[in-house]
Amino acid sequence: QVQLVESGGGKVQPGGSLRLSCTALGFTSEYYAIGWFRQAPGKEREGVSCISSNNGSAYYTNSVKGRFTISRANAQNTVYLQMNSLEPEDTAIYYCAADSELGSNCHLIDLSYGMNYWGKGTQVTVSS
Repeated sequence: QVQLVESGGGKVQPGGSLRLSCTALGFTSEYYAIGWFRQAPGKEREGVSCISSNNGSAYYTNSVKGRFTISRANAQNTVYLQMNSLEPEDTAIYYCAADSELGSNCHLIDLSYGMNYWGKGTQVTVSS
């Protein structure tokens, strides 16, 4: 059974940091593109970051470039999203998702394209 489990969310002050984890169960995540997405209240879901399969390229939406870093820990079957210099605008539920195609790459036009497996999300709140 394919499953993605997010963890690491919480409440931090502006300028703080969090590291989100996405652990894959039932498949080997290094062979698939993995993305991070977020949805704030009243807003559409937004693609935040994506990393292609087999240690491929990483991509970020402009608003998080220089602040967020996506990485893999393949031995733990986990993808991380390190979030630094957090801003109130980063407040959202963060989801990870996996492409269903072996050897998949991130789709820059729409990061969610091909992402057929989704976690349940973890809340990130940035507030003073």
